[in-house]
Formats: sequence, C-alpha cells, structure tokens
Amino acid sequence: MAAQSGDDYQLLDSGNMRRLERIGPYLLVRPSLQAIWQPRRIDSDWERADGLYERSSNEDGGRWKFARKVNREFEVLYGDLQFHIKLTNFGHLGLFAEQLENWNWMRDAIRARLARTNHRNLHVLNLFGYTGGSTLACSQAGAHCVHLDAARGVVDWARKNAELSGLQERPIRWLVDDAMKFVQREERRGHTYQAIILDPPTFGRGPKGEVFKIENDLVPLLQACRSLLAPDALFVLYSCHTPGF
Repeated sequence: MAAQSGDDYQLLDSGNMRRLERIGPYLLVRPSLQAIWQPRRIDSDWERADGLYERSSNEDGGRWKFARKVNREFEVLYGDLQFHIKLTNFGHLGLFAEQLENWNWMRDAIRARLARTNHRNLHVLNLFGYTGGSTLACSQAGAHCVHLDAARGVVDWARKNAELSGLQERPIRWLVDDAMKFVQREERRGHTYQAIILDPPTFGRGPKGEVFKIENDLVPLLQACRSLLAPDALFVLYSCHTPGF
C-alpha cells in the first residue's frame, strides 16, 4: 500500500494486516487484510494511536477501542473536498482515501472534455456511490451527476458532504435504488451517460431486499451498463476491494 497524504488525511504505515492513519486530529489503526508485509515504523509509533478498530464475527461488525477521548464524528478536508467522518461500527470512516488518484484523474478528464466541447453537458452515473467522493469530484469538475446507493443513510451522508464542499447547488440527482434495476430502467428510457463509475461490494442488499453477490451479479451489471454508454463516452471506472475481482 503506497503512502498517501492530503490535507487532513495521511497513511502513515501499513503491515501485519493493519494500517496506521492520521485523519483529522487523530491517529487510528484499522484492519487492512492485504497488507501482509511488515510495518516500517516501530511499535511505539503504532501504540500512540488514539483509536483501534477490531473486527468481530458479530453482525454489528466490530468495535473501536480508544486510548483517549475521541469524537466519533468530525469533518476533514481531503482532495479539495470536505467530508463528514463517522467512526462506524464496521470500521468505515466515510472516506476512501485510496480513491484520491481516481478523483484527480476523473476531474482532469472531465474538465478537458468540457473544454473541448464548449462545456456541453457531460453526464456521470455513480453506482454504489456510498458517501460520494467520486460524485463530488466529478461534480466539482462540471459534470451532471446521478449518485445512487441502496442505503438512504449513506445517500444522506453523501448529500451532507456535497453541502460541506459547497456543491449543494450543482446538478446532482441523489437516488436510493438497486443498481441493476436502475440500470435496466435507464436502458428502457433510452438514457445514456458519458461516464459510469462502479465500486461494488462483495455482498449487498438493495432497498427492497434485492441481493447483490459480486461473483454472480458483477458481469451482468457490467454488460447492462454498456447499453447506457453514450456514443461519445469518456470513461468507465471500476474499482473493487474484493480479492479476485
């Protein structure tokens, strides 16, 4: 895992299936299952962490252990965007810092396209959009965005991040929906997009209990997305944390 930094976030070290991060005023240790190497920093650096997240086999995900008083919610600036951070029971923070290079690449690509086309509308579909980093980056560059996630709570969280980043007046549609069902409806409507972003989970449920399993549903979803690409499509960006996919 390469070192990453930017404003209120910095990846300080990783190894032994963990990562040491500075986010806002805090040092945090979280699991990182692919970090199978040895850490570079000495143990005492890791022991200074304000919070440690440990996974459990329970459905609630796991628990945080704090060495001192830590606010469970706060705000940070990262990649020219403002994020509301929550130390959730699943170890997520609402910020996927490793996506920074993707955000920068998309912003550059969108701005270049808009400059070449005299700022003709450019439409982006972000499936599994979660707390909105990719949506906000594309919107910041001038795109019209559709942000979709199956969980209303995280869509509301993404909208809050848009407000914090000064993008609340930008053309963003916020949708709570099942990804495959929405894509199929868009195909029937004849709607197309210049860019599609997907960061699917290993397993997930839609708002009406629809099941998504990456091993069964990823390829059909990607095939369905092809029909939504405009003739002047700019990119499809796919990322995933599931080993093998």
